[in-house]
Amino acid sequence: MSELRRLRYFLAVAEERNFTRAAERLHIAQPALSRQVRELERELGVELLSRTTHKVEPTEAGRMLMERGPALLEAADSLWRGVRAFADGRLGSVSLGYGMSAGYDTAPQLLLAMSEEAPGIEVSARVMSFTDIVNGVAAGTLDVGLVRCAPPQQELALTLLRLERQGVIVGRDHPLAQGSATSVNPADLDGLKLLLHARDHNPGHYDQLMDICAQAGAKPEVLVRGLDFDASYTPVASGAAVTIVGETGRVGLPAGLVWLPLEPAAAVEVHLITRGLNRSPAIERLLKVAVDTAGQHGWLRPQG
Repeated sequence: MSELRRLRYFLAVAEERNFTRAAERLHIAQPALSRQVRELERELGVELLSRTTHKVEPTEAGRMLMERGPALLEAADSLWRGVRAFADGRLGSVSLGYGMSAGYDTAPQLLLAMSEEAPGIEVSARVMSFTDIVNGVAAGTLDVGLVRCAPPQQELALTLLRLERQGVIVGRDHPLAQGSATSVNPADLDGLKLLLHARDHNPGHYDQLMDICAQAGAKPEVLVRGLDFDASYTPVASGAAVTIVGETGRVGLPAGLVWLPLEPAAAVEVHLITRGLNRSPAIERLLKVAVDTAGQHGWLRPQG
């Protein structure tokens, strides 16, 4: 840093051809400026300026430094700006894992906001299982997870991103969708086959959906979802079952299926999970953008 400062001082003198004017330009005392230039000459072992009573002229070595010095200073300034950008979260990289259900709306909206608000941060996002997301964040192999019903763990920090209203997907010919039905009471799920992922897929989510039914006095028969991703909801389309999903699950529903909100309203919490300590500035920036995005889209407003 001291060498770069002395180089900057030398260039000012060489350009002004005068120590007094260069000192005024640099806002430093002339004796201090003279000492710094001589120290640069001492370090380089060569005379850079030819000094006379009336003028200052760069030597041959000085002229070479005048030609190449500005590019060196600009490169150094660019490097310092880049390092500072990492420090304040304008540059960096973040790895994000999210579940399939978040891919309909929540993850795309977050990624879009990051590209607009923090274009210098590279976000590598991929669909992962709930278990892999939680374990990855806890182990430090994944920076951020986007999950439903995040489990409380001492080493994890939770940022509430969305309260997603829940509804039932049924076939248009199903009794629950007949007439002028615009919602479904959880009590009406009693005795029906309810298509859900196995509990170990996401215990908190499974338990919350079953609790919604239990509080309404309903005891549906759980039909374990055999595929991690079945956009056609095959058992539902065939009339063999119904399923409970968040409102974003309405996106791209196959013809013949409808999403009806639960009434009384029920919502599932969607969190960003991160490590509680030693988060990078880029991760902090993503969390801030996420909170702002949630506010803009009304994701945290009471449902129903």
